[in-house]
Amino acid sequence: MSEAAYTSVMLTIAQLFEVIAALVLLAGLAWAVTLSLGLYRRTRNGQAAYGVMRQSFGGAILLGLEILVAGDLIRTVAVAPTLENVAVLGIIVVIRTFLSFSLEVEIEGTLPWRRAVTSGAAVMRRAHERARLADDGSAVRDSGADAG
Repeated sequence: MSEAAYTSVMLTIAQLFEVIAALVLLAGLAWAVTLSLGLYRRTRNGQAAYGVMRQSFGGAILLGLEILVAGDLIRTVAVAPTLENVAVLGIIVVIRTFLSFSLEVEIEGTLPWRRAVTSGAAVMRRAHERARLADDGSAVRDSGADAG
């Protein structure tokens, strides 16, 4: 495979990651709205529905950020691994890591080292479980941490 063809394939793969990340964000928004509205219809508890919305969409944002970092990594390392590009990738990763960290703290209400490792998909799964358990009142009791 020629260098030009390789570069073209890697750029296409990186763009595919960006498209997937955008689709994850859109699907995550739809999922969060569906969970939140379903919970609100069943319980009429706006605070619990808001907490589920924040947690599930926050998880989608985290997952989208993780996918975007993978695309940036492919673009930088596989296509043009110059010192300047690697430095730019480092800055992008630091910024996205800070965003992920801030989102996790906002969603979970606690620092990451005080709980188990969290990924975007895990946060979305917990939001789904929380919405399912809300019918018996357990999510209503837990929703105070998400209200602030």
